[in-house]
Amino acid sequence: MKKVCIISTSLRAGSNSDILARACEKGALEAGNEVEYISLKGKEIQYCIGCLACQNSGSCVLKDDVAEIINKVKNAQVLIFATPIYYYEMCGQMKTLLDRLNPLYPCEYAFRDVYMIATAAEEEESTFEKAYNGLQGWVDCFEKASLKGLVAAGGIGDAKEANNHEDVMKKAYALGRNL
Repeated sequence: MKKVCIISTSLRAGSNSDILARACEKGALEAGNEVEYISLKGKEIQYCIGCLACQNSGSCVLKDDVAEIINKVKNAQVLIFATPIYYYEMCGQMKTLLDRLNPLYPCEYAFRDVYMIATAAEEEESTFEKAYNGLQGWVDCFEKASLKGLVAAGGIGDAKEANNHEDVMKKAYALGRNL
């Protein structure tokens, strides 16, 4: 059994990346894992101010919902980030959260395996490269962790459309099931 943290970063109702994240969650739970599911919808997440106080204190000076998220991320063995692709990049909420996870850098974190689930209206394979590379840059800062894979769902734009793409739903489920 692994401790898994799935973070759905889209704020859109009926988000395709959230639908796939839920399929992944189902697979992870059925495999007997302990799963913490976090949606950024309704969360207050301020921008990092770059003060770096967190490097000494282990916590952020900003008071919002990120402190709770940091604790869950820190204690998970597996992290899965789900994001829509906007302009060939991860959504802004995900990037803002990654910036705010900076207090994890100097501490003992449990996560080793990191994955991405991403959806986009565009179908080209290259659509996901910049977002994946962006997450790789974050993972590179944590020498005990590695980016293990991507479930890429192209050609999915309208809200709730992921439900009609059985192939991608199966891939997201399998990701969770095979952690």
